[in-house]
Amino acid sequence: MGFLSYLIIGGIIGWLAGLILGKNIPGGIIGNIVAGIIGAWVGGLIFPEMGPVIWGMAIIPALIGSIILVAILSLLLKSMRK
Repeated sequence: MGFLSYLIIGGIIGWLAGLILGKNIPGGIIGNIVAGIIGAWVGGLIFPEMGPVIWGMAIIPALIGSIILVAILSLLLKSMRK
């Protein structure tokens, strides 16, 4: 159950990061999950254990890390299209 809950929270965090930035994450729901999980890892490195923790994932660092990841991906994809 832990892995499944991690995927669900990762998907929600990735989706929220895309909404906050107003950017679409490539890959749909899989992209949201990947962005949320990688963003949680990045956010955990920058801000360890800050804010509420749900199912083993600190929400605020995960959201901040996902926003950073989505912003970087958007810039990279925009530069590759030119």
